[in-house]
Amino acid sequence: MDKIRIIGGRPLKGQIYIGGAKNAALPLMAASLLTDEPVHFRNIPDLADITSMAILLEHLGVDIGQGMDIDTTGQLSVPTPLMKFHAHHIKTTTAPYDLVRKMRASILVLGPLLARMGQSVISMPGGCAIGTRPIDLHLRALEALGAEITLDEGYVHARAPKGLKGTTFTFPLITVTGTENVLMAACLAEGETKLINVAREPEVIDLANCLVSMGAKINGIGTDTLVIEGVDRLSGTTHTVIPDRIETGTYAIGALMTHGDVTLLNTKLDMLPTFIPTLQDAGAIIEELPNGLRVSSTGRINGVDIMTEPYPGFPTDLQAQFMALMCTADGASMITETIWENRFMHVPELQRLGANIIVHNASAMVRGTKKLSGAQVMATDLRASVSLILAGLVSHGETIVNRVYHLDRGYEQVENKLAACGIEIERIKGEPHEPEDKRVA
Repeated sequence: MDKIRIIGGRPLKGQIYIGGAKNAALPLMAASLLTDEPVHFRNIPDLADITSMAILLEHLGVDIGQGMDIDTTGQLSVPTPLMKFHAHHIKTTTAPYDLVRKMRASILVLGPLLARMGQSVISMPGGCAIGTRPIDLHLRALEALGAEITLDEGYVHARAPKGLKGTTFTFPLITVTGTENVLMAACLAEGETKLINVAREPEVIDLANCLVSMGAKINGIGTDTLVIEGVDRLSGTTHTVIPDRIETGTYAIGALMTHGDVTLLNTKLDMLPTFIPTLQDAGAIIEELPNGLRVSSTGRINGVDIMTEPYPGFPTDLQAQFMALMCTADGASMITETIWENRFMHVPELQRLGANIIVHNASAMVRGTKKLSGAQVMATDLRASVSLILAGLVSHGETIVNRVYHLDRGYEQVENKLAACGIEIERIKGEPHEPEDKRVA
């Protein structure tokens, strides 16, 4: 198992290029199943989750390759890597346990397969250490579209022998992957589908925009109601994946924590409408740039209360990182998690570094301390792992973060990006590791 070693005490100074959003790329990759024409994506990040999804798609029959393209969407027209997907022939509609268990986002192939092929058999996705992530809303919405669904021995068996039919469905709870799954299925359903109380995350908008470029008819993009007029077929397209707003927020927190000065390139300020003003309240100076933003410090970190909420609220995927920031703030802060019930598992590890945190149910009271001390800590999930990296940046002495296979699922070249900004950090290589509980968060 690899480890990350950090010697704390240095400010984060320099430039960091923000990669493509993992949570946008995964549903986009699944969307390639909706057409028999080639679909090309720019700005796909090089992450373990991307590899897992690619392996699953290849199992289903998708041809995947690499190429180059001239991206004219930015200020400069430069050669850009392309990831190519061509689902011209679906050879199986079964996604087995050995592939699906590695990543919950694998469930996103259910809607596209059902819509295009009329059937799908998918293993129930693996659990996740941060809490239960039921797919019942996916299934209920697909049943409303006319799917026949049964559960048998850990597999979802879905059939639509007469095709999917447009309907109106209201999600009782906001679900990002549920919205994405049903949106993709509805694009090939007969007639009009109206989806109410959908997720509005930038990643959902990115998927919808890509589907429109493939020929889908979708109204209400960016609102809580999507109206989809089904079409007979979709075509290929070339699409640029949006920047990763969670990676953006993570390094912005790192700049403030270390009282540094960092320019984040290839990202957008408006993707984090609640987080940015919250970080400014905590003491960050943020300047919008043509292709990113600059984050520096006022010299003081203030305690700020947060509550995680669906977009445009404070992202649950930045809660652990923000808690690490509050561990060194002047004063106290209250952090309330409303999305996942077990997303405070990083607390004991932060406490090993000297953090003063008391958890009561869904809230954590964090009292800032003047000094954290390096120690051996263990990552429990993706976002927890990077919160420990951030805490290590400001801890006295050496911090070793174990089980960083979690980190590699969502952060590309993190140690190299931080080292280029003056941080003393290295990866200690270990033996390849398979998570003992077969779960990833």
